Amino acid sequence: MKLKQICNHPDQYVGREEFKPEQSGKFEQLREICETIREKRERVLIFTQFREMTEPISDFLAGIFGKEGFVLHGGTPVKRRNEIVAQFNREQYIPYMVLSLKAGGVGLNLTGANHVIHFDRWWNPAVENQATDRAFRIGQTKNVLVHKFVTKGTIEEKIDAILEEKQKLSGDILSTNGEQWITEYNNEELMELFALGGDKA
Repeated sequence: MKLKQICNHPDQYVGREEFKPEQSGKFEQLREICETIREKRERVLIFTQFREMTEPISDFLAGIFGKEGFVLHGGTPVKRRNEIVAQFNREQYIPYMVLSLKAGGVGLNLTGANHVIHFDRWWNPAVENQATDRAFRIGQTKNVLVHKFVTKGTIEEKIDAILEEKQKLSGDILSTNGEQWITEYNNEELMELFALGGDKA
């Protein structure tokens, strides 16, 4: 866990509150992506597994966008959580929301965003996918871009390799069983799937 904290920012590891952007490659990368998002007036969800990172990331983003967004974590009351989601999805421009992975990974509909950034990687790809799906909900009309931050030459690269292997294994198991996801069917296969049984004329 400590090694993962260092990958985010050295200040998270030592418990300082400065979080100077130039001391973290992730903050610098976040700036680059979010400056483009700001220019296009789009919105972004940033997920981190560390609740203590939500405020430093939000403070940093407020400087980039010139206005504050939202922070949502396990300590956010349910009523306030619902208000945040409703406000974020409205037409009024709220540029970003920073979420702790577990608090924001399930049950939220955040189609106002068309960018998702995983600031740090979780061990379980299903948890990450659930978080990403907050933007891929019914009502989403825009293309959604997903960015996953990995610090080169660190434990995060090993986590990333494990996640890739898990996803590949999952895909291999499904394909060897001869199963096909309904979303992969072409029109003819779908028509056959929903056709009534009985003798063909």
